Parts: sequence; C-alpha cells; structure tokens
Amino acid sequence: MERLCQWLNEGFTGLGADGQMPLAILKAVLAHLYLAWIHPFGDGNGRTARLLEFYLLMDAGVPVPAAHLLSDHYNKTRTEYYRQLDRASKSGGEVLPFVAYACQGLLDGLRAQITMVREQQQKVAWENYVHEEFRKMKGSASHKRQRDLVLALGDQPGWVEVSKIPTLSVPMAQAYQPDNPRLLGRDLNAIEQTGLIARTHGKARARREIIQAFLPKRSQC
Repeated sequence: MERLCQWLNEGFTGLGADGQMPLAILKAVLAHLYLAWIHPFGDGNGRTARLLEFYLLMDAGVPVPAAHLLSDHYNKTRTEYYRQLDRASKSGGEVLPFVAYACQGLLDGLRAQITMVREQQQKVAWENYVHEEFRKMKGSASHKRQRDLVLALGDQPGWVEVSKIPTLSVPMAQAYQPDNPRLLGRDLNAIEQTGLIARTHGKARARREIIQAFLPKRSQC
C-alpha cells in the first residue's frame, strides 16, 4: 500500500495538461487494478478501487457524467469484470487485457452519451422549429391542434399508422375523437402542405430531418 500511495502521488505528473488525458485514464485504471490485487481490506476492496478510480478521473478533469462510466461498465459486465480481474491476477502482472477491457467500456459509454446528447439536441431543435413555424401562422384552435399533432408525431421513431394517432397521447385522443373521423384527415392534409410531415399509404411521420441543417457539426469517433 505504501508503494501504491507513493506511485499515486508521484507518478504521471501533470495529468491535467493538454494531451495527457489518456495517461490520466491509464493511471486511474491501473490504480483500480493494483488496489484490487493488494486487497488490503476485509471487505469493500472493489468499491474502494472504483472510488479511487473515479477520484483520479475527476482530479484529472474528466466531467462527472463521463467519470462514472467505468464504474457503470464494470457493473453492467460484472461476470467479465471478475474474469478480467482473475486473469490479470494469475498472469504475473500482465495488465494490458484489463486496461483494454476497461477502455473499451469507457469508449462505448462515451459514444452512448454522445448519442443521447445528440438526440436531445435534435428533439429541442425540432420542437423549437415547429413552434416557430406555427407562430408565423395566424393563431387559431386548429393551428394549436395541428402543432400538437406534429409534435406527437415527432416523438415517434418513424412512420405511424394514421389510425393509431389518437392513441399516441391523451391530447391526441381528446382532439381526434371517434365522433369526428374526418378531422384528423383534414389536419394531416393541412400540415402536409407546410412540409412538416410526410405521408404514405395510410401512414404519417414528422420530417425531423429538416432541422439537421440547424444542428452543430459533430466529429466522428
């Protein structure tokens, strides 16, 4: 433990500097692994190792949502985590397989977070765009209903059967009641003219691809 503490305090200096983040991640993963090997406590060694790893990531400047990803990865792949620990322990000091396993989990987690952020950006941009388009029209009860219809379709991942639209939400069920079956068709016709939706063979979908031009560019990773 004394040697581990000395290494933690003296090794890998300046990890917060530009270009040093990979070394910070490596230090955090190795600290986790070394503490698991030393196993200094009767109980809680795994939790302490994950806490130390999290602290080192935070100390190096990793944002909180990303600093949690390694611990989440170990929890979601618990069987593989223990297999990798056991393999590393019996290898005589070979750390690369465990490091590769941890880094792959971190990479997958970061990609999932980026995807989630991107989806939220698209949702907010789409909703703002729809509100702005209807704001340009003369306000009326039909425009509000049609706007809500576009937003309800925008919450769906793809094509929606027209007959299923009243089941999408409570407002849709209230707006398009069975005693007025033609109202939905008229609203869809009117909205289609604005270009906000597309229709085909009894189905409709929101044209969310319209707002792609308004979103920030992203790097491929």
